[in-house]
Amino acid sequence: MEYGAHLPLIAFEGATWTLADVCAYAQRAAALDYRVLCANDHLFFGRPWLDGPTALAAALERSADMTIATTVALPVIRGPIQTAKMLAALDRLSGGRLIAGVGPGSSQRDYAAVGVPFAERWKRFEDAVGVMRSVLDEEVATGRPPIWIASWGSAAGMRRVARLGDGWLASGYNTTPAAFGEGRAALSDGFPNAIATMWLYVTDRRREADRILGEVLAPVVNRPVEALRDLALPIGSPEQCAERISAFAQAGAERVFVWPLADELRQLEAFREKVVPLVSG
Repeated sequence: MEYGAHLPLIAFEGATWTLADVCAYAQRAAALDYRVLCANDHLFFGRPWLDGPTALAAALERSADMTIATTVALPVIRGPIQTAKMLAALDRLSGGRLIAGVGPGSSQRDYAAVGVPFAERWKRFEDAVGVMRSVLDEEVATGRPPIWIASWGSAAGMRRVARLGDGWLASGYNTTPAAFGEGRAALSDGFPNAIATMWLYVTDRRREADRILGEVLAPVVNRPVEALRDLALPIGSPEQCAERISAFAQAGAERVFVWPLADELRQLEAFREKVVPLVSG
């Protein structure tokens, strides 16, 4: 199992992020041997949101030899040519370390903001991937970065991943180990995968875990607490977190990208030092 860290784009509990903070986070993740540094992409969200590709570019110098990944960039929202140019720049500036994760996005508010009908997202996305491949082939002389396709794991989504992608990005808060295993079974052996947006908070205090789940995460993702409890998110004691990550490993997950919900640097440390040694499978 390989581990990655999401850049802290959201202002949880009133926190704000400066350039120094983002760079310090990237540097600490690299020092803790997280192998991937990634950033999500939204125009609008339930909390103030740093632009993901911009933050990823800003942190490149502190990311050492980590792979960098967009999880995921939105070519329908941003435009396929503009997105391809952005991805080409990230790949070049990182020295060829980019995984170009892309998806249509699930926010109707983002689509409304750019005047694109939400119902057309899948057709437009498939067209956009083709355009992006052509632009990246021209822009990146040394070979375009791998394009990984996001899907929550539906049958249609997995067919799309297999047809269009060089890898699969699943969503930590839209899957379970069983559902992930079913999606993976639809892909050929050796097809790369990762689970992004794996919300994280390691604590031995049950009340604090409940507070993080109910007061921090649920409002941000607009989900009932009960629905979040049914997922295998690593929120709880080290043993509970390791059990949940192990279940994904046993289902065939190759990479997990964690996103701390508070106290970000200490949470990166706690996960690496207290959870990872307990993971099996």
